[in-house]
Amino acid sequence: MTRPSHDPPPATAALLRRIVALAAPTTALSMLQVAAQLVETVLAARQGTAALAGWAVMLPFALLLAQMSTGAMGGGVVSAVARALGAQRRDEASALVLHAMLIATAFGLLFAVGVSLAAAPLLQAVAGPAAAAAAVPYAWWLFGAGAVPAWWTNTLASVLRGGGRHALVARIQALQWLALPLLAWALAEPLGFGLSGVGAAFAAVNGVAAWAMLRVVRQGQAGFVPGWRARPQRALFVRILQVGAVASALAALSNLTTVVVTAQLRHLGPVAVAAYGIAARLEFLIIPLAWGVGSALTALVGRAVGAGDWPCARRTAWIGGRMAFGATAAIGITVGALPLAFAGLFTDDAAVATLAAQALRYTGPAFGFFGLGMAMYFASMGAQRMGTPVIAGCARLGIATGGGWLLAHGAWGLGGWPGLGTEGHFLGVALGLAAYGLITASGVRGAVWQARPPSAR
Repeated sequence: MTRPSHDPPPATAALLRRIVALAAPTTALSMLQVAAQLVETVLAARQGTAALAGWAVMLPFALLLAQMSTGAMGGGVVSAVARALGAQRRDEASALVLHAMLIATAFGLLFAVGVSLAAAPLLQAVAGPAAAAAAVPYAWWLFGAGAVPAWWTNTLASVLRGGGRHALVARIQALQWLALPLLAWALAEPLGFGLSGVGAAFAAVNGVAAWAMLRVVRQGQAGFVPGWRARPQRALFVRILQVGAVASALAALSNLTTVVVTAQLRHLGPVAVAAYGIAARLEFLIIPLAWGVGSALTALVGRAVGAGDWPCARRTAWIGGRMAFGATAAIGITVGALPLAFAGLFTDDAAVATLAAQALRYTGPAFGFFGLGMAMYFASMGAQRMGTPVIAGCARLGIATGGGWLLAHGAWGLGGWPGLGTEGHFLGVALGLAAYGLITASGVRGAVWQARPPSAR
């Protein structure tokens, strides 16, 4: 339904208030999530360098699970539900819940089986036998027992966000993220389960959260009652997957970047792998912070697009993008200025902390561009315009891995320059982050964000 011509476009202040109203509870939740993940990093480090190295190898897969279920496929769910509600198709929104849960179950099982089976050979190959011995049981708990409940929790939360119930989701998941670090610490240290206890805590907390989220959605708290008995329809799967599948591939590409850089550092030993694990954790903590604004953008942009108001969608995206850039740039500049202080929060190993600080000197100043890119990525999901984010994700992978390798090793054989060593890898990662943000933001313009003719849909 297109806005009537006599209805004036919303003022910038009104759009800002809408973004803040939805972003504030999610941002507060993100801060709790960040705190919980920082505690996890500290707990992993306290189990020893081998355990920390093993945890660092599994980190990209844990982040991939969270990113796909919350921001990628979850974003596809938010976008589909918001667009249906914006077009006043409430019955479609109701039927989308069943389709979203079927997708969540399939992907949860893929993680549960695939990562559990791959954990041992991967850890042996990348981090060595000591790290594998410490981290394989952790991977079995985290993925084998926790993947499906995590997918259910985050998918049902996305249904609620599509209905604009960001504050309700934040209240439920705040309890989840408060409980997780406490239970992880209790299982890992007082009860003596070590790194495995961290994975078991994740599985237990997500099981309870999935039950609570399901109860709320069944009560109609998203603004509609889900239709559980509806016959699955290909068109409704497509509504979710045409955004969610692309976004999931981009999340995999993002984590592949971390995996490849980690593998490139493997020859330097577990200290280098552990140090980059700390730097990568801080880098990826920008995602939940940007997601606070991004989740609001997916819902608001989706509503505007569903109503046919593309100019409002673009303005909303840019207002949110500037907010995300300002917040994450401030964090990144602080990290880049005090890298050793931040690295020292996660490990007492001087060698690991020194190398992690070296990485943060490069990557910290790029956090603002990464935050901008993430906000525009979430907005692009609401608009169902994922072409530019795909280009940006590929550029980041190529610059961080290929460019980083060249910077590290040099190109004397080609008549070029001497290598920068380890610093070259870190510089490549930073340049990849900056390129990702700038390219993604460049796609939010009238030539790309506009209604397609019927023949192109």
